[in-house]
Amino acid sequence: MNSKHSVTLGLFLSCFLAISSQSPAPEYVSLATARPVLEALPRLLPSGLKASSLTSAVWDKWVRDRDREIRERVEGGEEITLMNLLRLGVTYTDETRITFELLDRYGTDAHVNAIAERRAGDLVQALAVPQSNEGMLEIQDFLQKKGFLLNTPEGREKTKAYLLAGLGRLRDDIAHEKKLTKANPSQFFKDRGLSTDSDVYADFIVEQHLRHMIEKGLLKQGSVHRIAIVGPGLDFVNKKDGSDFYPPQTTQPFAVIDSLARLGLADPASLEVYTFDVSPRVNVHIERARANAVSGKPYTVQLFSTQWERNIPGFTTFWLHVGDHVGEEVPPIEVPEAVRGIISSRAVSVRPGVVARLTPVDMNVVFQTLPLPPEQRFDLVIGTNIFLYYDTLDQSLARANLATMIKPGGFLISNNALPAAAPSKLANSLHTVVLFTATSGDQVFCYIREK
Repeated sequence: MNSKHSVTLGLFLSCFLAISSQSPAPEYVSLATARPVLEALPRLLPSGLKASSLTSAVWDKWVRDRDREIRERVEGGEEITLMNLLRLGVTYTDETRITFELLDRYGTDAHVNAIAERRAGDLVQALAVPQSNEGMLEIQDFLQKKGFLLNTPEGREKTKAYLLAGLGRLRDDIAHEKKLTKANPSQFFKDRGLSTDSDVYADFIVEQHLRHMIEKGLLKQGSVHRIAIVGPGLDFVNKKDGSDFYPPQTTQPFAVIDSLARLGLADPASLEVYTFDVSPRVNVHIERARANAVSGKPYTVQLFSTQWERNIPGFTTFWLHVGDHVGEEVPPIEVPEAVRGIISSRAVSVRPGVVARLTPVDMNVVFQTLPLPPEQRFDLVIGTNIFLYYDTLDQSLARANLATMIKPGGFLISNNALPAAAPSKLANSLHTVVLFTATSGDQVFCYIREK
């Protein structure tokens, strides 16, 4: 089943590897770069990295093993996407959607259990037939790789049981993460799979921060020429009010380019944009978009807003103008009746010349770096909803590592605070609070590369 889709992904992966080889190849962080961080955090080091036994060979083996462990978490992120499809999808079922409130009652509430049973059965039936929906094809491929067969009654029953068990795990993970939030919100997902979920809200708060930086004189007109986006995202059903009626897409690279152009900080026609990700699907998707752009094809993004977001001061204005400087508005995919009023939609066709500015790199920014000469280092590196997947040691290594790729006076921007206990060449800089009520909001942090 779905072998055609697997072959197609493999061909694109080969294409991606061939083209990306033209860029500097990522290298593992050296012991010399990492040592100041390790020496500053001795109580956090695993036994194999204690100072008395640490050599370059020991470090090299440890960093490669740890990189592999992180990459293995990509599968867990794909399972989260599947669980969100089970909870929220509307293309394969008419059943009630399982909100976070209902999910919390799953396993103890007969009504919610019955909803979950019916949704799981409907999803299995949909996945058992040929699909033209790209997102559903990816889910079929994921299940096939995990050994689930959908072409027999026994296989479908096992798949349904797996879905329902996964829903229970998601419920428990969320309960556990709520406890972690009180202890350290910047490491909210440090035990979770690496999800590629994304939404336009993250791009809104980035633009608010860029405006703040301009006000404070930290960024000047036309000063941004090279940027990198860590974890650009690939989404077709997110964890909020997302659904499954649109194809997998990446939006952040284009939203960020649009914001930089709107604010007069960069020219989309000459801006160089790198994306860093450990997910093969994300990297292949962006390389495919870039290859299509080279042949003259635009890239269409579906842009959504939810009831909650529309109450945030300034968000609706931002959402109505995302894409103005990188493309043209086009008719969006129709929002299904089940989520009409909950989700509002518009679409933008991004110009090929903008899409072609992207260079995807398969790289783990905690343990890998691009060996860039000074003139090719980045003015801005942006990572939203990324660093909360890592613990203090990993975050500290990422902070020190990213500093080597940012030019003096350049910035790292994140909506997660990074620990400052270990030395790095990134100093704490401007902090922005984006309010969504009079008393609560989100935060954006930036760190300046010292000269």
